[in-house]
Amino acid sequence: MRPWFEKVTIPAGQSCLVYDRRLPEFAFNWHHHPEYELTLTLGGHGTRFVGGDVAPYADGDLALIGPDLPHAWQSHHLAEGATEHRAIICWFTVDWARGLLALMPELGAIGALLGEASQGVHFGPATAAALRSRMLRLCDRPQAERALELTGLLLNLAAAPDRRTLSPGAMDAAEMSRDRRRMERVLADLHARFDQPIRLAPLCETAHLSESQLQRIFKRSTGLSISEYVTRLRVGRASAMLNRTDLPMASIAERCGFHDAAHFARTFRATTGRTPTSYRREFHAPGPAIPTGAFPMQRGTAG
Repeated sequence: MRPWFEKVTIPAGQSCLVYDRRLPEFAFNWHHHPEYELTLTLGGHGTRFVGGDVAPYADGDLALIGPDLPHAWQSHHLAEGATEHRAIICWFTVDWARGLLALMPELGAIGALLGEASQGVHFGPATAAALRSRMLRLCDRPQAERALELTGLLLNLAAAPDRRTLSPGAMDAAEMSRDRRRMERVLADLHARFDQPIRLAPLCETAHLSESQLQRIFKRSTGLSISEYVTRLRVGRASAMLNRTDLPMASIAERCGFHDAAHFARTFRATTGRTPTSYRREFHAPGPAIPTGAFPMQRGTAG
């Protein structure tokens, strides 16, 4: 699945665009855009996909995404007391960031942070909690104050001790670009066929790598083995189906690539700490059936 290009239009005379996104659920929208994106996700739990990184998110998740780095958030269930999934999203351009740093060399730390953003940066709970109210206020600030607030936020984020890059591993630009293209092809195959048995040979052909090379690059890019990554995809898909459908366990197991219902139950519990039955009992919210395919794609909303 190739990421689709999202057109972000920042109005003339403005430094950034801020969007308060509120939806019953966040569908998997694998996309990219040339702007930086700072996103605070509120009110729910789900899976965050940034480049090759796949990880769970919870209420208060804060991440900075660099230009043209593919990303998506897929919600699974609401947080306790929440009535909707929400994200405060702030986009700003490379040109604006360069101009800011050229005008104020004292903000050099922001430049280092934006360099890290090429791999995606995630901020720990302490930083996210400390900046939460300021992110929320971005939506209501006048334009001039919003630009100043964003600059202050970036300066605070640059000093955050609990930040980490989401796709660790030092490599030169050419190698990073080459490996990213390979990973995009491999991830597209995995997202399209995770409900089928996964064999290494076709993935190696897709990436033009040996098995050992593919496993090494995949681990370096995602922090997971191929089997661990596929398990997360399958469990994430199963979580959505448990939450949004009344399908029996055996049917969900088959549609999500598990051998049988028993294998599904064991894997789900090992990954989430709950049995599929207890998860459904706790979070089930009847709604429209989930479309067939890896994930539903909704192109009408930004994020």
